[in-house]
Amino acid sequence: MKVLAIGAHPDDVELGVGGTLVRHIARGDEVTLLVMTRGELGIHEDSSRSHEQLRASEALGATLLWGDFHDGAVPAGADAITLIDDALRRTGASLVYTHAPDDTHQDHRATSIASLAAARRVSTVLYYETPSTQHFQPTLFVDIEESLRTKVELLRAHLSQVLRDGPVDIEAVVAQARFRGSQSRVRHAEAFESARFVWDLVPDSAHDDAVLDALEAEPAAATSEVRSIVQAVRELVR
Repeated sequence: MKVLAIGAHPDDVELGVGGTLVRHIARGDEVTLLVMTRGELGIHEDSSRSHEQLRASEALGATLLWGDFHDGAVPAGADAITLIDDALRRTGASLVYTHAPDDTHQDHRATSIASLAAARRVSTVLYYETPSTQHFQPTLFVDIEESLRTKVELLRAHLSQVLRDGPVDIEAVVAQARFRGSQSRVRHAEAFESARFVWDLVPDSAHDDAVLDALEAEPAAATSEVRSIVQAVRELVR
C-alpha cells in the first residue's frame, strides 16, 4: 500500500497518526509525509523545526515532502489543492491521512479542506486528531500497542516542541492513546474519522478454490448451469 500522511506543521503527523504509520512501515507499505509549513511561528530555534521533522521522518523510514506555505497562512484553495494533487501523483497513494476539519487552528482546517478536495479520486481518506481538534467522533481505530513507544520517540525528535513546557505533552499523548484503546477494546489505539473508507477484502485464493471444488464435487449441484457459474467465479477471483 502507498500512504500519504498530510500535516500542517512539523510534528502534526506524528501526533495524529505516528503509531499507525509505524505499523504501515512494519508491513512494508510506502509512506510519504507532506508537511505544509516549516512551523516557523511555533517554539523553535533558527531552522530547528525543519531539521526535527527530517530526523523524525528518517527515523520512521518515510519520505518527506514540504509544502513551504507560511505558518499560520495555509490556503484552503487552489494553491494547496494543487500541491497535494502533485504529491498524490508522485506517490500514487491509495490511502490519505489528514487533519480533521473541526479544529481551532486555521492551518489544520485549511489543510483538511484542501486534502479532501485533492483526494477526490482516492478511495480511502481518514481524519486524525491533534490537541486542537474539536468534537472528534472516531469511527475507526488502529491498535498501536506495539508501536506506541516508537511514536513517542518520533515525537521526541521534535525536541523544541517537547522541552521547556512546549506544546507537545508526551504524557497526554500516551493518556489519549490509552483512552482511545479503551474505546476500541484494546490497550492503546489511534482514532480516526472516516471521510471515505473502502475496505478491500482481498480474496484468499486457497479458501476460494476449496469452496469451488466442494461445489463441483457435490452431486446435487453438478448441473451444467452450476458448473458454468463455478467456472465463471474461478475466472473472476483470478
